[in-house]
Amino acid sequence: MTVKLALLKSGEEIIADIKEGVVEDKVVTYIFNNPHIVTLQGTYKIVTDDEESVDRISLSLNSWPRLSADKVIPVIFDWVVTIVEPNPHLKEMYETQVLNNGKQNDQTVIADEQSDFSIGN
Repeated sequence: MTVKLALLKSGEEIIADIKEGVVEDKVVTYIFNNPHIVTLQGTYKIVTDDEESVDRISLSLNSWPRLSADKVIPVIFDWVVTIVEPNPHLKEMYETQVLNNGKQNDQTVIADEQSDFSIGN
């Protein structure tokens, strides 16, 4: 499994198990398995007891495209701006809340899960 974060021309950030669709040694499509759109819910600061502030972000994951029952989505290669390694906290969130739940129930059960984590750590 290759969990990656794709930035699309639309500006959407999609986390999925991404594979290349190749024809005659040329990438013609990307195959997104169990894709979820990453939505930034907000940022905030937490002040600890020793008065240090910690920047935090709140994210949600929603199946993508939202109204599709399909779990394998082909995406035309030139619609993808870049594919990168996701933040470790985001990757863990995806694996725990999407992939693990999906294996237990043979489907993705998340409609709008949210998680918070520190920025840059």
